[in-house]
Amino acid sequence: MSETRDMPEQAILPAIAPSEPLAVSVEAARMAAVRRYNILDTPPDGAYDRVAALAARLFEVPVATVTIVDEDRIWFKAAHGLEGVSEIGRDPGLCASAVLRDDTTVIPDTLLDPVACSNPLVAGPMGVRFYAAAPIITADGHRLGTVNVLDTRPREISEADASTLTDLAAVVRDQLELRLSALHVIRAEQEKRQAEEEARQRAERDKAAIAAFASTLQRTLVPPALPAVPGLELACHYKTASPQEVGGDFYDVFPIGGGRWAFFLGDVCGKGAEAASVTSLTRYTLRAAALVDADPTAALKALNTALLLDAAVGTRFCTAVFGLLDPARDGGFTVTLATGGHPPAYHLSPAEGGGVRVEAARAKGGMLVGAFAEAAFASLTLHLAPGEGLLLYTDGLTEAHTVDGRMLADTGLTDFLAQRGAPVSAGALIDDTVALLDTLPDTERDDVALLALSVPTADAAPAGITTTAHSAAAPTAPADASVGQEIRRP
Repeated sequence: MSETRDMPEQAILPAIAPSEPLAVSVEAARMAAVRRYNILDTPPDGAYDRVAALAARLFEVPVATVTIVDEDRIWFKAAHGLEGVSEIGRDPGLCASAVLRDDTTVIPDTLLDPVACSNPLVAGPMGVRFYAAAPIITADGHRLGTVNVLDTRPREISEADASTLTDLAAVVRDQLELRLSALHVIRAEQEKRQAEEEARQRAERDKAAIAAFASTLQRTLVPPALPAVPGLELACHYKTASPQEVGGDFYDVFPIGGGRWAFFLGDVCGKGAEAASVTSLTRYTLRAAALVDADPTAALKALNTALLLDAAVGTRFCTAVFGLLDPARDGGFTVTLATGGHPPAYHLSPAEGGGVRVEAARAKGGMLVGAFAEAAFASLTLHLAPGEGLLLYTDGLTEAHTVDGRMLADTGLTDFLAQRGAPVSAGALIDDTVALLDTLPDTERDDVALLALSVPTADAAPAGITTTAHSAAAPTAPADASVGQEIRRP
């Protein structure tokens, strides 16, 4: 934090109540904007959680929140340090007053403020004594909510700190715009496909009607998370090159209906805030596209269109592998993989005489996503039987150098995987690969994302999820530390 200085007098005025004209016209327009973004009551999202965690760390406060101000409540899109609270009443409200301002609201001592002193967070057990908030303002001037920091002791903040809080509110606004942009692109693509289908049906009246288009695009998009997939073990690992910089790698596993599951992993060109924005757009678009058309190549085409149409993306592009899982009768899965300029996945299966056989699963072709308007993408199909596994990774793994200065490359990774045991376990595969990364001297220079899938044998323990994760938004930890979690189904 910068050195504390007195804020200008106008920036620390007590929270104000809305005037009648503002409540009638401006408030009505503000609520229309809130409804347009369709963000209220959506599930937790890692992008907003990271903003709240970053605010708490930068301001060294126990509580930081991202809120949307509704008609009669303050709803928390993200709440760091405020467990079990999803919303509070709007009046009397800290955020309800702060959202009326164009600049940062700072209340050095809430007990001295006539409005803030009666707020439940102030008068209740939490005993908030300091409050600061920056409004989340849309490009057309509507204030949706606030980014807030709260402390249990009175304090002052500097002008630079107030500017930082304003920047965090702008990051939230950008995330909301990206989410809205992704929904618009998918809706447009769906309308285009429907028009083409109607034209085909008119031209071929003697043929039977084909199945209707997929159901309406799901609007609520959730952050990447590994679910419990029946008959499958999943494991993942994610580590950014620096805890102070947001990475550009991404992955996800999610259901698409009919007993089928989709998964993807990829890498956005570059790092930092711009790459993170593209990552958010990529995640939302791929999830949404899979619900419109489960064909993996179609999902990559939709992402290619979204990246090229979004002016905020600029010249950013990404590589990606998108897969579809169909349960098979033998207890395994039929896997359809589409590639967009990404390194190959590796299929591991038990070999005769012990050990495992390692095969690169890469469709021929598959161009970078977001680089060319007419990009083509290729796919292949393989069978993942009991005892077999599949490893996906970003190039932070294969481009890392060994102690003798050579790049690990595909050859080094293949040799390493060939030494794994059979039957293949996703959890063990990730643990072993992370152990390999720990032996390499320069893995800090690039992000690394790993995703492994395996089908347990009939005599194996119940399938589940093993995850090890490193997040740039998490509190800084020692270089060799990781945040780990294991989930097992009974």
